[in-house]
Amino acid sequence: MKNKLILIFSLLCSIIVFSQESTQSFSLQEAIDYALENNRTAKNAALDIKAAEKQKWETISTGLPQISASIDYQNFLKQQVSVIPAEFFGGNPGELAEVVFGTKQSVNAFAKLDQKIFDGSYLVGLQSAKVFLEISKNAKEKTDLEVRKAVINAYGNVLLAEESVKILERNIEVLKKNLNETTKIYENGLGDEESVEQLQITLSGVESNLNNTSRLKTLAYQMLNMTIGAEINSKTTLTDNLESLTAKNIVLGLIDTEENIENNIDFKIAENDKTAKELLLKLEKSKALPTLNAFLNAGYSTFSNDFVFTNSNQKWFGSSLLGVTMNIPIFSSGGRGASTQRARINLEKAKEDLTETQQKLKLQIASAKSDYQFAIEDYDNKKQNLNLAERIEQKNQTKFFEGIATSFELRQAQTQLYSSQQEFLQAMLDVINKKAELETVLNTINK
Repeated sequence: MKNKLILIFSLLCSIIVFSQESTQSFSLQEAIDYALENNRTAKNAALDIKAAEKQKWETISTGLPQISASIDYQNFLKQQVSVIPAEFFGGNPGELAEVVFGTKQSVNAFAKLDQKIFDGSYLVGLQSAKVFLEISKNAKEKTDLEVRKAVINAYGNVLLAEESVKILERNIEVLKKNLNETTKIYENGLGDEESVEQLQITLSGVESNLNNTSRLKTLAYQMLNMTIGAEINSKTTLTDNLESLTAKNIVLGLIDTEENIENNIDFKIAENDKTAKELLLKLEKSKALPTLNAFLNAGYSTFSNDFVFTNSNQKWFGSSLLGVTMNIPIFSSGGRGASTQRARINLEKAKEDLTETQQKLKLQIASAKSDYQFAIEDYDNKKQNLNLAERIEQKNQTKFFEGIATSFELRQAQTQLYSSQQEFLQAMLDVINKKAELETVLNTINK
């Protein structure tokens, strides 16, 4: 019996430890940090940088010495026969003699060293590799910004759902109390049936809304888990609450932040695209230049009619060759010129795109600042409206039970209160999300 109790206690302890380990708690910043490490899109962007670094070295290595080796074994199943004048061997003039040149089997072992001396496309390739690496880094930065914004949005939606559930549960509790009191008044003959029915309608609507919001809360948690890179059904708890998080995100100084377009990631990407198009133009121009390559070839060969190449006394014959190759492009029937002109046109397009990006970003920054300022103003307005709606509902509730106000007037005040509650929650979420959008476009996020 004692052993059984010990076993049961051990199992309970392991279950408790497991449940503690499987539950993750996050503040908003902790969720962002976790997502930047575990979000699948962010991880792929980090891998793209590593791939770009390898590609950079791959490009560099093509201009460094290249060494290759080969071993060639040949065995003529039937050797080729040649005919020559027989008089070379003392035969009769006019007759032909059949001869076979060489041995039936041979082995050749060679090593070759190649080295670029001058190649204009290689020089452009080195510059392009650096630009490609920069593009990958910019793509990672943009991905991180988007992941951060997505986490803030998902985190806020969870808090919104949590607060909505709490408010709806409080509203249901109050409604049930009102319905119970009104029913008793009606049963005692001091009220009308319509008042009971009005409260029943209101209660039914709020309960239905609570059921829907509870389902949305589950989906909101799943979306947050997916966004941060956790298992979709992981148990996650949030340590921030909507109201305190809203207060933290009201930063009026952000609206007066200087509009530094060059700091925006979309501008950096457009600028990189222009640089890449400039390099492509240089590449097309470099194709008209000659290329110069050197090589060194060395090897050994051996010959025999029988396979005796593994014998230590087999004779090997060495050879080596040093050479330089120059390729000079002379005439391409206008092909190179057309390619150069096409690259120049694409460069002009990239310049126009950069200018367009600058103009769009100015408008985007101005719009983001306006949206953020409105979100703060709307939050203050909705907060005041909620206070008014609560007082109005409370007054109408008092009037209703005193027999001064009708059930219809009470229901109107309750509906107005419920609407003000949801508007206030949404206003808090808008402050958080609009600040995230403004920070993203300004790229003023603290790294």
